Amino acid sequence: MILYELISFDTLRVIWWLLLGVLLIGFALTDGFDMGVGALLPFVAKTDVERRIAINTVGPVWEGNQVWFILGGGAIFAAWPPLYAVSFSGFYLAMFTVLAALILRPVGFKYRSKRESAAWRNGWDWALFAGGAVPALIFGVAVGNVLQGVPFRLTDDLFPMYEGAFYAKFLGLLNPFALLAGVVSLAMLAMHGAAWLALKAEDPVAGRARRIGTVAGLVAIATFALAGLWLAFGIDGYRITSEVAANGHSNPLHSEVARDVSWLAAYSARPWIAIAPILGFLGMAMAVMKLRGDGEVSALLWSKLGIFGIISTVGLTMFPFILPSSIDPKSSLTVWDASSSHQTLFVMLVVTLIFMPIILLYTAWVYKVLWGKVTEADITGNSESVY
Repeated sequence: MILYELISFDTLRVIWWLLLGVLLIGFALTDGFDMGVGALLPFVAKTDVERRIAINTVGPVWEGNQVWFILGGGAIFAAWPPLYAVSFSGFYLAMFTVLAALILRPVGFKYRSKRESAAWRNGWDWALFAGGAVPALIFGVAVGNVLQGVPFRLTDDLFPMYEGAFYAKFLGLLNPFALLAGVVSLAMLAMHGAAWLALKAEDPVAGRARRIGTVAGLVAIATFALAGLWLAFGIDGYRITSEVAANGHSNPLHSEVARDVSWLAAYSARPWIAIAPILGFLGMAMAVMKLRGDGEVSALLWSKLGIFGIISTVGLTMFPFILPSSIDPKSSLTVWDASSSHQTLFVMLVVTLIFMPIILLYTAWVYKVLWGKVTEADITGNSESVY
């Protein structure tokens, strides 16, 4: 109880905003290379054995990596229920598309090698491609739409109402800036998958992955820079214009929000956050250099740093906003007014402090046990026990 009283409501809100970022970044760093490998599969592997090598680099770990995705969704549901309700209702078809694509992965892994037919296996290879490329693209598209503001408003009883049937039904999400953000995401994760293949596979798969990953990394750098310029000069940001009472209730309609500044005004108010895009560019640039050279572990680590920087850039630029509204800025959801209760956040924090170290230790142990390259001999000598 003493600790509960010492940690204020607003402090817990910031802690859970940070933890949500940790979970999303953790998902991108782990399941991101799974999706990247899937997106690269038809291009880095030409023969059936080569494709099985690529698949088996992620085969033992992809299920564990998706724990971060489940934890992220659970954290949004429990810690930020208004965000969960508003975003899932507006992005419903996009979410459904992502889940349908993700479902293709386990089915593809399990069924691909059940028949010797080349057509059968080629079909599942393209299903695995869709299971990696589609979520990577749509996650970026979703972020691009959030940065522009989502066309919803809240009624007096906080019921979300969306403007335009097409928007809520997915087509409206596919606007130019959102698609650019989608390309950033797809290229970034393709580079990450290439770095993983360079580490875990042998030539010629690893060699092709390094070449394609170099191109993907350059595309990610260029599109990330272009998205930053577009955000600076082409998209209005948001700011809170009224004082938000400390330890206030979770009701967005109690605050006043204006849309009359650039998102990049955050860098004038908090100059230290410039470290995030710097890390994004540095990580991707170094990953490209290592992919062009002979760095294997280092390429993957630099790629992780680049992903960390890019995702952190979005969160720090938007803070304290987590889901702004384009048609009614007052309805925008922020860190200060879209969380669960003080007690709920505290109990969740205690549970997280207990179980998060266990998850991290187990994950580290799994990767240690599975360290090493997947070779042709591994595939041909264990055809009954590998994908």
